[in-house]
Amino acid sequence: MSHAIDTSARDASRRTITLATIVALGGFLFGLDASVISGVIGFITPEFGLNEWQIGLVVGAPTLAGIASSIGSGLLSDYIGRKRVLIALAALYTVSSIAAAIAPNYETLVAARFVGGFAFASLGIAPMYIAEIAPAEKRGLLVSFNQFNIMIGFSAAYFANYFLLHASQDGAAWVQALGIDRHTWRWMLGVGALPAAVWWVLLFGIPESPRWLVVKGRLNEARAVLERIRPPARVEAALAEITESAAEPVGSLRSRFNELFKPALKLPLAIGLIIGIAQQVTGINAVYFYAPSIFEQTGVGTNAAFAQAILIGIINIIFTVIAMLLIDRLGRKPLLMIGLAGVIVSTSLCSYAFNQARYQITESSVTQLSARIDHKLLAPIVGVEYSNDIAFKQAVGNAIGTAELKKHEAQLIQASIKINPYLVLSGILGFVASFALSLGPVMWVLFSEIFPNRIRGIAMAFVGFFNSLASFAVQFLFPWELAHLGNAWTFSIYAILGAVSLVLMAWLLPETRGRTLEQLEADFAAR
Repeated sequence: MSHAIDTSARDASRRTITLATIVALGGFLFGLDASVISGVIGFITPEFGLNEWQIGLVVGAPTLAGIASSIGSGLLSDYIGRKRVLIALAALYTVSSIAAAIAPNYETLVAARFVGGFAFASLGIAPMYIAEIAPAEKRGLLVSFNQFNIMIGFSAAYFANYFLLHASQDGAAWVQALGIDRHTWRWMLGVGALPAAVWWVLLFGIPESPRWLVVKGRLNEARAVLERIRPPARVEAALAEITESAAEPVGSLRSRFNELFKPALKLPLAIGLIIGIAQQVTGINAVYFYAPSIFEQTGVGTNAAFAQAILIGIINIIFTVIAMLLIDRLGRKPLLMIGLAGVIVSTSLCSYAFNQARYQITESSVTQLSARIDHKLLAPIVGVEYSNDIAFKQAVGNAIGTAELKKHEAQLIQASIKINPYLVLSGILGFVASFALSLGPVMWVLFSEIFPNRIRGIAMAFVGFFNSLASFAVQFLFPWELAHLGNAWTFSIYAILGAVSLVLMAWLLPETRGRTLEQLEADFAAR
């Protein structure tokens, strides 16, 4: 008998892990779709003649759409279910990737990426679904599957961009036949269509969330789902606990929205908003979406910048795995405190390195520049040393023209900069490691834990709105910040905002590990 019970428990655990893995593929698609643009910027900027604001809009368009979808999808998931919404999001990922790859101009590209941004709602719906099927003792680990897949998606994008860049340069017959040499950036944007289509198919095989079914009064269906993902002895207890927490009427949309601002939800709402905004304003998406551009600012050149971006993906995966192993052992709050401290140190290191940089074009470095740059035009600034990147770029832009500067910026910086690039590389990788250990997985776990069942969808949509708004602001403003504030000040701002976030989280955040969603709801209400 004992052996049969153990076998049933293992089978239930295996089915839960399988479902979490399938749903978490939405994280992979987000990571792939979001960060693949990092390799595209250098191609489309001269091809479409983009300025800083236009670059920011191309990069940030999906997140802008995500601001709307984070609200709409959360509300929709409360009405039609988590599963149906996930299926719709998978279809949007597929269509967007294809449309972006064939976009004939800047406006169409922005529109295609904007449409794909509605699918970014998977960032909230996927962890919500996973949290609602996961047992309390494994919830942190299973919800972290989504963050882990985001990191895998980022890595896949960096590897794909690096592969396509090198393929476009080797002159192979198959490269020319596929047009990779002529349409490199289009291939970069199109790689997400196949995995998106696969995810769409797989989602038809998952069950609906048992908690959503209970809220809708479909107890027999909820019991049937729980019988698949819980040991037989725990099914009725789990169903009773969910039923009790859902006993209070759901109410209208307006009443549920108003409930967010009741005293019982004051603390969880404050925590959700602070960590949602902090995750973005510390600058992670500037690093993810502009990685090659940032590394080019250190003078390593385009190919090396793409290669270093791969390291971001690798570090992401390693430290996300560490976070997944620790989040249910060490807890949410310790990971968050450690990670935020690391973010502060790392961005400060980047700021220091760029602040120490000096720029000077010499006679010898001019001869190493491409023949496509008119060397004679550079004569007035040869031998002049500049103390920061803004002054240097303004001088070069005045000498050869802004359009020529954009085309050859990486090469010009490489020929003139004096900096320790390893400090910047260490700072960026440290930043990514710190984020992957803390703000990345911990935020989504907390979002799925701190709000009551009956309003979890609208609550996650509300805080997700501000998370997406902050993310868009970072992505949209980053090119302007580099152009007008400079590298050093941009990273200093991220360090300052990280310090503010650390103080607020140390003050407000309680530990949530090991508690059922129903217990947490009661605890927050009592506080």
